[in-house]
Amino acid sequence: MIWDTEERYGLVSVFLHWVMAVAVFALFALGLWMVRLDYYSPYYQSAPNLHRSAGIILFAVLFLRITWRLGNIQPNRATLTDFEQRASRLVHAALYALLVALMLSGYLISTADGRSIEVFNWFSLPSPGKSEGLEDAAGFIHEWIAYAVMALAGLHAAAAVKHRMVDRDKVSNRMW
Repeated sequence: MIWDTEERYGLVSVFLHWVMAVAVFALFALGLWMVRLDYYSPYYQSAPNLHRSAGIILFAVLFLRITWRLGNIQPNRATLTDFEQRASRLVHAALYALLVALMLSGYLISTADGRSIEVFNWFSLPSPGKSEGLEDAAGFIHEWIAYAVMALAGLHAAAAVKHRMVDRDKVSNRMW
C-alpha cells in the first residue's frame, strides 16, 4: 500500500519518515564531530562538505515529505486522548518548522561568504550574496535549533515507546 489510509501510513510515508530520522540523527552526530576537528585533521574540509551536501539533499526530501503529507489523509487519531492528539500535532508541526529553519540556517552559514555550495559535485547551490557577520549569527541559530530538533525527536520517540510498552496499543505500528 503506497497511500496513507485511516488505519496506517503507506510505504512512501514510512520510507520518508525513516530516511529523515536516520539522516537527521546522522547529520547531528556528524555536526558534533566536525566542529571539534582541528585544521590539521584530514577531515577538516571533507566533513563539512559531506554535512552541507547531505543537508541540502535532506532539505529536498523534507520538501517532498511535507508535500506528500499534505496530499494524503492522516491515520485516524481517535484512539488518542485529546491531550495526545494536540501534543502530536504540535510536536509534528514544530519538528517540520524547526527542520526547515535548521536547513535554511545551515545554508546561510555556508553561503555567507558569497560562495555557492557544491552538492556532492552534482550541482551547485548559489549564494544569495556575501553578508558580513551572517555566518556567526546563522551558526548560533543552527546549533540551538539542532539541539531543539534532537529534544523533540527524543520526545517523539518516547511517545512511540510509551504507546508500544505502556499503553500496548497499535499507534506505533502505523509507522512500521
